[in-house]
Amino acid sequence: MALNYDRIMAYRPGDLRADYTARDCILYALGIGIGMDPLDPGQLKFVYEKELLAFPTLATTLGWMGRLTDPEFGIDERRVVLADQRLVLHRPLTTEARLISRPYVKEIIDKGEGNAAIIQFTRDLVTEDGTRVATVEGSTLALKHGGFGGKVTESPRPAPIPAREPDAVCDLPTPPNLAQLFRLMGDTNPLHIDPERAKVAGFPRPILHGMASFGIAAHAIVRTLTQYRPEQLASIEARFSRPVFPGETIRTEMWQTGAEVAFRCRTVERGEISIDNGLAVLR
Repeated sequence: MALNYDRIMAYRPGDLRADYTARDCILYALGIGIGMDPLDPGQLKFVYEKELLAFPTLATTLGWMGRLTDPEFGIDERRVVLADQRLVLHRPLTTEARLISRPYVKEIIDKGEGNAAIIQFTRDLVTEDGTRVATVEGSTLALKHGGFGGKVTESPRPAPIPAREPDAVCDLPTPPNLAQLFRLMGDTNPLHIDPERAKVAGFPRPILHGMASFGIAAHAIVRTLTQYRPEQLASIEARFSRPVFPGETIRTEMWQTGAEVAFRCRTVERGEISIDNGLAVLR
């Protein structure tokens, strides 16, 4: 299957509705494991309608253009995994809003014959009067789709991780059914729920969504460094390196320099780094 660069770059889904309500805020928080400690007042702020707050990385699930499944794109979706994610919050999220998403494919990086193609997506989330609320950027790795003749062959340089012990560490457990919860936010890829589909992809069982792991990393930062004040998170980005299985504990290691927080995540049970080259900026 040959990747069709021109067809993908020409694809424009147009403006998409990205409305959400308080119920969506609660569902998202549950989908990234917030509320596992029902007596923690910090977590309750995101899962209880009394004085409810929206968790900032909810924005990553809004107005998504979906997977590129049209055969004309030349992409085998069984070989596509999340590569990286970046979120810029131009203002804190409210607990409900009527938003418009303006998504498009920014570029496709050609890593060469037999290697991957990296498909870069971006979208602005704006209010109905055009005010920007958030910008969501990310890339997917289309394995063995390289060699299509792309002009861009180099990936952006990732944020560095300091060569010293972390300033803070936060362990957050995940329930075994977390992927079943998170898929209710819109990403219904069977890789995250169907054991047979997971085996076809080379995994012993369904894996957690990368975007759920991303939210868990943000939870660790907001919990540890802002004492659950979500409005302090201005931006967050990271690369995905290894899968997480629901039920594992995610350890987030953080290095803070002023407003910038370098971070990475690893699974406590297997010791594998699942998220690397993370960078968050606090207000």
